[in-house]
Amino acid sequence: MSAMLALICAFLILASDSGGTDVKALARQSLAQIDGQLKVAGLRQPVEIIRDRWGVPHIYAQNSDDLFFAQGYVMAQDRLWEMEWWRRELEGRLAEVLGPAAIARDRMARLLKYRGPFDDREWTSYHHDGKRIFTAYASGINAYIRDHANNLPVEFKLMGITPEPWTAETVVLREPAFGDAANELRLAMSVARLGVKEANRRAAPDPWDDLTVPEGLDVTLITDEVLAATRTGGPLPRLKADVTSELGSNNWVIGSAMSPTGKPIVANDPHRAVTNPSLRYIVHLNAPGWNAIGSGQPPFVGVSMGHNDKVAWGLTIVGTDFQDVFVEDLNPANLNEMRYNGRMEPLTIVPEVFNVKGEAPRRVELKFSRHGPIFYVDEAHHNAYALRSVFTEPGTASYLGALKLDQAQNCKEFLALAMYWKANSENLVCGDVDGNIAWQASALTPNRKGGWLGRLPVPGTGKYEWDGFRAELPKEYNPPRGFIATANHNINPKGYWPPVMFKTTNGLPFERITRLMQVIKPGRIFSMDDSRALQRDTYSLRGAADQAAFRGWTSKDPNVERARDTVAKWDAMLAKDSVAAAIYITWRRTADQGSRGGPPASPDATEPSRVEADLKKTIDALAAQFGSDWNQWRYGRLHTQAFPHPVLNEFDLPTVERRGGNGAVGADGATYREIIDVSHWDNSLTINTPGQSGQPESPFYGNLLPLWANDEYFQMAFSRQAVEAKAAHRLTLKP
Repeated sequence: MSAMLALICAFLILASDSGGTDVKALARQSLAQIDGQLKVAGLRQPVEIIRDRWGVPHIYAQNSDDLFFAQGYVMAQDRLWEMEWWRRELEGRLAEVLGPAAIARDRMARLLKYRGPFDDREWTSYHHDGKRIFTAYASGINAYIRDHANNLPVEFKLMGITPEPWTAETVVLREPAFGDAANELRLAMSVARLGVKEANRRAAPDPWDDLTVPEGLDVTLITDEVLAATRTGGPLPRLKADVTSELGSNNWVIGSAMSPTGKPIVANDPHRAVTNPSLRYIVHLNAPGWNAIGSGQPPFVGVSMGHNDKVAWGLTIVGTDFQDVFVEDLNPANLNEMRYNGRMEPLTIVPEVFNVKGEAPRRVELKFSRHGPIFYVDEAHHNAYALRSVFTEPGTASYLGALKLDQAQNCKEFLALAMYWKANSENLVCGDVDGNIAWQASALTPNRKGGWLGRLPVPGTGKYEWDGFRAELPKEYNPPRGFIATANHNINPKGYWPPVMFKTTNGLPFERITRLMQVIKPGRIFSMDDSRALQRDTYSLRGAADQAAFRGWTSKDPNVERARDTVAKWDAMLAKDSVAAAIYITWRRTADQGSRGGPPASPDATEPSRVEADLKKTIDALAAQFGSDWNQWRYGRLHTQAFPHPVLNEFDLPTVERRGGNGAVGADGATYREIIDVSHWDNSLTINTPGQSGQPESPFYGNLLPLWANDEYFQMAFSRQAVEAKAAHRLTLKP
């Protein structure tokens, strides 16, 4: 049994054993107070918290210390369990709760964690008052934990966990991830198997690069075992989880000339895993010098995307290549030494103690080279594989660079501040009240000395190194086309070299950016309603292209002919009630599986005889799953999203049928969306799912799921007048 499977089994056992407890009553007893008054030690002045009818807290403070203290308190009210789990994952402390099956994950988290320095290079990178903000935020969390030690959220009671105090250092924990480094290993293995030219042809890099194997790299030594060592650091589900498998983010900003209001419109749907509770949380922060509303994600400090009084912004992943694998040449006589510039130097060895539920603590030695943490050692060939990553640099805690953006006054200032956004790599789009629009591809991006591009691992002997970080990254300001759109595509400007990342031309005609550019055209007026329609767009570019394979022939088998004709006449929309979409997607998966490891949509897959054979398999599969009545073969039944509670089945939310996904602009992972009207902030729209609160039995635990399931939105109330009109709960925190 794999470690991951063992973890999941442990989770399910835990989830099924509530010991006869009335867990819903226990959950109600555990709910946070969101009305009335509370005295909280640590505040300087009273803070007012108005929760609107959708569960969004609007926090009004009289100074910034109290503002972020109150944000920490509010987050603990609604998401303390999620925050505890996030913290344990990143600190490498899951084994304390889950036992030995979590040791491998904990080891990787500690191996890849940021180890300082915790000085101004770290704190002021996020904001000039960074440490003060994070300290106030942590103090607010700690105040809630302290004041509710005898009545913590229900998950703590059921699992017997006590949350520990937060510090400013807790807030800047890094996500343990390998990113593009794992792709380097995969490409190296492909080179070993196919040769350089064929491996590069199949990779189809965009922009094109004639792949060169770094001098001194033996690709034949890079095996499945080396690659497997990177998977240990992958994301771990929140106990039980059912998350989307296909992610994809879209954003656009419509300039003044194309907007019916004469002011920009900023639309954003950044996709990540759909979970319960939501990865996202919407909050409004108001104090002298601060007035920002929008969404964040763990650790939930500040506003990561949204708007203030002057500027609106959104983000999608760039995919910047800011991690590399270095293959260290170890001393055969002492595997704790490596060769660098012709001399041997010692590795750094750090002992770590792991407390493990049900057994004695384990002591593990972690090893580091000058390039970074060593994640795999090949003793037979005297090699070690180290990860060089920007996450070991100051200022690279994910999304916290947004604190500077929260106070930006215009898009020109936004571009300058976006360079402090060091992680994760994001396409930051902006629109301001003066009518300007802008885009910045942001992330800390290495200069690779010696002309190498980071596509393959490199020897760590000194020839291949990082030489600081790039000061100029791709950006635009008021482009002539009148709008900006991104969708995780190749954003490298023509002639920009070396690129910040490589994409692939495989499947390029079917990318979401292609669809965006079909719909948003220069000179066309593009309204809020148009943006809403495009965020929900279910048109399948690949499906429309594949329809040619269903035309110009007939089948003697009446069922196959019916299926062929259904797809041939299909409108290419992945609608929930579409039988044609269900037949097409099932056929597509069958055809791809039959490509024997080749790329999807290989030419033989669309030959009539092959299409006919795969359609027979498709019909059998759909009949086995949904019965013989073709009217029941709805795409929505094939494409569902579940919302299990991370601990107990009693708190699961309903599974919903979904439209879109499978490459459509309306993709699966849109847990949060925003469409911001810069001309009138209160006209802006947003959605989160399944709810703002992670506390079962809260009125805001699953209240947004029906809206999300039907692709609806609610008002992003911003002005005090609009907030008062939508107010549902009022809480005053007093010193």
